[in-house]
Amino acid sequence: MAAAPWLPPAVAAQAAGTAPLLHALFQDHAVLQRDQPLRVWGLAPPGQTVQVELAGKRASARADGDGRWEATLPALKAGGPYTLSAAAGQARQTVADVLVGDVWLCSGQSNMELQVWRSLDARAEIAGAGNDRIRLLAVPQVSGVAPQATFSTPVQWRAVDPESVRDFSAACYFFARELQKTVDVPMGLINAAWGGSRIEAWIGAPALRTLGRYAGELDILERYAAEPMDAVGDWGRFWQRWWSGRPAVAAGDTPWDADQGSQWRAAPEQLGAWERWGVPELAAFDGMVWYRTGVTLSAAQAAQGAVLALGPADEIDMTWVNGQGVGSTYGAGGGREYRLPAGLLREGRNEVVVNVLDTYRDGGLSGPASQHALHLADGSSVPLEAQWQYRIVPAEVGSPPRAPWQSAAGLSTLYNGMIAPLGRYGLRGALWYQGESNTGEPELYADLLRTLRRDWRERFGAGLPLLVVQLANYGARPSAPTESGWAQLREAQRQVATEDSDTGLVVAIDIGDAYDIHPTNKQELGRRLARAARHVAYGQALPASGPVPLAAGRNGEAVVVSFGDVEGALVAYGAPGPIGFELCGEAAGSCHYAQAQVWHNRVTLQAPDAHQATRVRYCWGDSPTCTLFDANGDGPGMPAGPFQIPLSPMPYDDHAR
Repeated sequence: MAAAPWLPPAVAAQAAGTAPLLHALFQDHAVLQRDQPLRVWGLAPPGQTVQVELAGKRASARADGDGRWEATLPALKAGGPYTLSAAAGQARQTVADVLVGDVWLCSGQSNMELQVWRSLDARAEIAGAGNDRIRLLAVPQVSGVAPQATFSTPVQWRAVDPESVRDFSAACYFFARELQKTVDVPMGLINAAWGGSRIEAWIGAPALRTLGRYAGELDILERYAAEPMDAVGDWGRFWQRWWSGRPAVAAGDTPWDADQGSQWRAAPEQLGAWERWGVPELAAFDGMVWYRTGVTLSAAQAAQGAVLALGPADEIDMTWVNGQGVGSTYGAGGGREYRLPAGLLREGRNEVVVNVLDTYRDGGLSGPASQHALHLADGSSVPLEAQWQYRIVPAEVGSPPRAPWQSAAGLSTLYNGMIAPLGRYGLRGALWYQGESNTGEPELYADLLRTLRRDWRERFGAGLPLLVVQLANYGARPSAPTESGWAQLREAQRQVATEDSDTGLVVAIDIGDAYDIHPTNKQELGRRLARAARHVAYGQALPASGPVPLAAGRNGEAVVVSFGDVEGALVAYGAPGPIGFELCGEAAGSCHYAQAQVWHNRVTLQAPDAHQATRVRYCWGDSPTCTLFDANGDGPGMPAGPFQIPLSPMPYDDHAR
């Protein structure tokens, strides 16, 4: 049958019988969510009736004007394997070996992405992997400036075996393997994770707009989808307004204009990581550095279309030519290519200015000089001047806004490219391990996490269980009470989990690695995630995590903190009392370590200035030492997680629980 010429390409292929009827999620070896109506969807010729059948249950739907259809099958108990079929006219598709069980979405940044081959005891774990009742699906790492209806590259459900599990998320796999010991049903795991991603990238644009603070960036993102070059210019002006509005920036300081101020210094010709330049201020610098150079053009060259090519920048650049923003990209792995607007170049010298932001390890614009050039429309190239200059941005200027179209650091980009293609696929719950990339702005995280939770529940179902992994310990141990963006973000995670009965917090403060932001003990993390799921998603009578603070109050000259969710009793390891408690006043910098003593399910704190305390902190810092656990004699105890709570104005009630 010839395809009608007015049909969209996918629908035209469908009409010709060359494309599948079912969405890419519905394929051999898939797992569908038990005990809830089963939504099935795909594409068919407009107006065509589609019949679907699974396990003897049938449903039908009519394709709309764009060829989209969705049918709902009755709920099924766990079981299988089954065959799922769809038929429309002469077209038919059959999907085999379909199981019905529990489906979990595993999302976040690199600690959720980290593969089994990088985990503890990886060789044995991979060699021993084999479970046909756990199925894996990896979502392609694709960002989008608008929500995508399906995946940009093929996906595949695969049963667990040494080949399939090797590159799959370790945290996600070990979670399901542990959970299946007590929840004996097939498990489907969907991994949608991207290393280095910020939480804003995983939230849909309408949900982000409800927060108010992202309206300007989201407006530019909408324009970028239609007119990217114009939107880039808008973004350059947005970024410049941010810079000029910073209290630490002097009036009239506009580095993108390549002013001739005295702050500029000569950069090494080979560029590369600024930590290796031999400049003391840059030896361990995470922040922003300005770069500038130029390129001289003839009138004929300046009149041509051109692309500015730069080498890789670690990790985010904002680039100007002749004072106009021309591009911004996230990611250290590849070079930059920015198409320049007509009329921007001029005869003579043209100024090129690049601001590079680095937040982790090495930073800077890569060399050699030959990587940086203008590629002209006639096929010729003009190298940029080899001698670059630089100036360091003081830390008090703060962290700049990210271009909203950036992949892992943008707004809604990963939601559009990796969550939206999942449609409204049935889920039992979601795992969320993310936050490291937001520790520079921890005060925003609680509202963002609430927004993500609400947004995903609107898509996948009200009350969707969400298991949040609290950030693990990483970095140098503190020798005195300190302020910490990592600790503040952990507290935001704790508060958001505490306020919602369908959210579980998984404490990981004792299983991190001070020297590696990617701890390898994902087996224990999987065990704790499974425990939280048993409580939150399956209603089993066990605490979701370890001991949690209930209240703090005065008892004479001491402060007493009471705990709940204690299995057995509280114990302190390595010292007569637990380490890591602080008593604090209202002001920043007012915290002091306290001597702590365990008594039943309480911890008594004493310090010389305890009478001035208004709040208690525990396990505070990037990588704190904390030794309070519970122990019931049946296995490893669970740690009490980091927290900050106010002191009650009332005296401590010895009988309170």
